[in-house]
Amino acid sequence: MTTPMAERLRPSGLHEVIGQQHLLGPGKPLRVAFESGQPHSMILWGPPGVGKTTLARLMAQGFNAEFIALSAVLSGVKDIREAVERAQVIQANSGRSTILFVDEVHRFNKSQQDAFLPHVESGLFTFIGATTENPSFEVNSALLSRAAVYVLKSLNEEDLSQLVARALALDSDVGIDDEGLHTLIASADGDGRRLLNNVEIVLRAARQKKQTTIDVFLLRESLGDVLRRFDKGGDAFYDQISALHKSVRGSNPDAALYWLVRMLDGGTDPRYLARRLIRMATEDIGLADPRALQLTLNAADTYERLGSPEGELALAEATLFLACAAKSNAAYNAYNAAKAFVAQDGSRSVPEHLRNAPTKLMKQLGYGKLYRYAHDEPEAYAAGETYLPDGMAEPGWYQPTSRGLEAKIAEKLAYLRQRDAEARSLDKKK
Repeated sequence: MTTPMAERLRPSGLHEVIGQQHLLGPGKPLRVAFESGQPHSMILWGPPGVGKTTLARLMAQGFNAEFIALSAVLSGVKDIREAVERAQVIQANSGRSTILFVDEVHRFNKSQQDAFLPHVESGLFTFIGATTENPSFEVNSALLSRAAVYVLKSLNEEDLSQLVARALALDSDVGIDDEGLHTLIASADGDGRRLLNNVEIVLRAARQKKQTTIDVFLLRESLGDVLRRFDKGGDAFYDQISALHKSVRGSNPDAALYWLVRMLDGGTDPRYLARRLIRMATEDIGLADPRALQLTLNAADTYERLGSPEGELALAEATLFLACAAKSNAAYNAYNAAKAFVAQDGSRSVPEHLRNAPTKLMKQLGYGKLYRYAHDEPEAYAAGETYLPDGMAEPGWYQPTSRGLEAKIAEKLAYLRQRDAEARSLDKKK
């Protein structure tokens, strides 16, 4: 048949929908919407191939409504106007309601999205938008406030296994073994449409070879290197970099390596990953292990010299080191605290004893006169000296942790603060 398998297997009712039971199970939001008989505008947000278009069609069918579909990739203002006019004609002639479905709604600009608002408010049609992008960022707040947002999930292994069984039932002369099924499901990466497209490809290959069983060898031969879904500019990208960063922070080297490789495999620029590793070294390891920053800088430089794929090993080594290193965000917190203080504080003068005195006049004014040269003091430390502006209390922004090198730093700072206290106590007695 020339009709794509994905279309031939499109569900004709809710009972045929695979997956999304968190929305379609008994008592769940979309199930309740179907059973109420009262459609409402909504945004269906989820990855490709999980049933967004199918659900919109089933709603039109369930509510006996006219179904008008637009693709934001192909449509413009003229198409929107024609859809509105068509809905008006339907309402005037038959009194039937209309469901206007906009696929990839995030591709419409603000003015195009705004064009739907008066008609949603008037009840001319029920608006259903489908998007793979976070609607909080990609859909106008005015439209978003008038629509419920439902999050659809990638199909799991059990869902995809059911889909394979349905697909092969259409062509009962060909079966699949366990290893082949596992490989086929992995190739889809949670995308039902991709799975069915892959099934069609491998079925053609099986018939050409007169095989009655799909195995992993046939799959590798017919599908080649099937890349996993990875959206370089969307939520999958930011979710995965978040997972990588949190795995490093959580000191789990295997998880950190997994997310690094996932992102490399998905096409992320290794230079971007190198920059993020440098950030992790400064934000999450800091002075607990100063080697982390140097090692990540070296890894970034190594990648520039070797390129892919050899240079990626240096990034992997840096990732493992960061995950295993002692953690401290003390420097990060101290910097942010100082930054916040300076932003709201006035411009305090530099104390005279800390000022530079390169001219005779400056020396006459007393600049630098009372400065104590630390190297001339016992243990190279001027106990009791002040380095902050006059009248400013010690803020205590930097609080070293008890981990890694910072444990030693904490001991040293505590010792120096004790010496300061003793020196100032003596000054008071004088």
